[in-house]
Amino acid sequence: TPRGSNGDTREASRRPRSCDGNRLVLRGLARHLNCLGEANKSTRKRALECIKRETVDKKLSGVVLQELFSALLKPLLKCLSDPTERCREIAITLISEFVRCVPEPQESLPYLMPCLAQRFGEKEILEPAEELRLSATEMLTLTVEVCGKQLAPYLNEMINILQRTLVDPFPDVKRESCKCTVNLANSLPEHFHMQAESLVKPLMQTIAHQHSKVRASVIEAAGAVILHGTGKNVDDVLSHLAQRLFDDSPQVRKAVTVVVGDWLLNLRDRYSYFHKLTPLLLSGLTDEIPEIRLLAADLWQQVGAQWEKENEDDLKDKLDFLLSPPPFYPAGVERPGLGCRELVARNLYRLVPAIGRDLSDWLVATRVRTSQLLSVLLLHAEERATQHLQPLLALLYRACADSEKEVVRNCLAAAKLLGTFVPPEVFLHLLLDDVKAPSCASRPWRALMVLQAVLGGCPRALLAPHLPQIAGTLAQPDVCQEYQQVPRFFASQCFALGLDEAFVCPMRRGRAWNLFTRPALPSLCESGPPSEAPLVRHISILPIVSSDNCLIQTSRLKKVTRPTLKCRSIAGPSVQYKKDIFLDLAFGHYHCS
Repeated sequence: TPRGSNGDTREASRRPRSCDGNRLVLRGLARHLNCLGEANKSTRKRALECIKRETVDKKLSGVVLQELFSALLKPLLKCLSDPTERCREIAITLISEFVRCVPEPQESLPYLMPCLAQRFGEKEILEPAEELRLSATEMLTLTVEVCGKQLAPYLNEMINILQRTLVDPFPDVKRESCKCTVNLANSLPEHFHMQAESLVKPLMQTIAHQHSKVRASVIEAAGAVILHGTGKNVDDVLSHLAQRLFDDSPQVRKAVTVVVGDWLLNLRDRYSYFHKLTPLLLSGLTDEIPEIRLLAADLWQQVGAQWEKENEDDLKDKLDFLLSPPPFYPAGVERPGLGCRELVARNLYRLVPAIGRDLSDWLVATRVRTSQLLSVLLLHAEERATQHLQPLLALLYRACADSEKEVVRNCLAAAKLLGTFVPPEVFLHLLLDDVKAPSCASRPWRALMVLQAVLGGCPRALLAPHLPQIAGTLAQPDVCQEYQQVPRFFASQCFALGLDEAFVCPMRRGRAWNLFTRPALPSLCESGPPSEAPLVRHISILPIVSSDNCLIQTSRLKKVTRPTLKCRSIAGPSVQYKKDIFLDLAFGHYHCS
């Protein structure tokens, strides 16, 4: 006899014994099954406990459990609506253990899924015990894990259940439902997209839940739903994700970063949403938590590298010749990759208006994060920010009037980057016109603040030829008369930058001395000791600047400077020494020519 025949004979001889064993077990369970229909709740409970003890607790083989499960499933499903909570609990536990242990769990789906949909997928919550609703949802998650693609015919029932459990009052049920949603989307991607839209609304109803763990779970589930959906609901989710960027919980902000990064890498229609998704991921680069910053940077680098590879033909010239950073690149700053820079630069025309809107938001947190994002965008755009300079300056002017100091500080840092990357002849053409414009009369210091920041970022070698133009504009009598803040503000800034020599020629003109110097000196002392050096330098060049008689100069100096030097911000031995030096410079060591 062939060896295979002997093996088949032995296997066949074992099957009757196995079947006989199953029949013996079922015969022993028959009495307990009959007791499940008794009116006494204690009897029903004892019967369920005996069934559990004789089946899953005995660690029987999968083959034996499979046959037992087929016989016990219908009676156990009836117990899910038992009036006694303990009976329902044991029934859910038994079904879950069978689903976990049997080799063919999908055979139970024709009975299990309709029953679960009826019990947990209706508008009315039929299960009053929240812990049992949690156990049932965990059983549903387990079913998705072990059945996988076999669940495709029951996708509608799954969606109906999840629509209810995602908005369940019990937070743990919400979290488990989110986990089940993620597993379902990953298990049935080719079918899930047909029903994905149905889950967006319940997810967005839960995304602002008071528990941070629930919010994080909802964000993860929303990421899977959109990723495996039709792509039509991205806009419905984006505004909610943007709000979660300001969440107090780092776990929630991290979830947003992961989801947005995943979309930018894997969303089928991601090219249509780059301009909407990019700001969300880039906001993570300025998060207060180092882990989130590193995560966002890593994901952004992957996004840029993937985009660069996908568009290699369009970037061929830049890949060959434009790899080195531009001259005067900010020190200590790592330059983003080419793909990252191109992504931002090509979408900047859409991003700038959105930045402007968010900088006017009524929430301080939104304005702060947006002002931080602006610097990140300009660092990516580099010289291509030039073509968007006018709207950028307009939003910077508005931001400089913000009541929140951090917003102003961040926007001035962004303005400094404009000075680094935009040619001075371009930004001066717009900025100096804005300084002179009558529309700036109510708040002229906004244009001056931006001008000072831009000049601070511009390389000295490039700025030097334009200093006479800057000084000439600021020294014009109509500018000084119209905007009295001009000399007060800009004197301190320009002398701090070492630009005093540029003002020598323009300041010789007419009333520039009187208009520029008198308000400038008090401002140089108002800020305390850090402004004393500019004050001394400012006074030291006045005899060279003015065309008036030296004696008249000194008289004016005495009148202007003595009250200034008595200001209470100048105090202490070292400051007194500096004050003596200043008095020597101002009144004792000038020589008239």
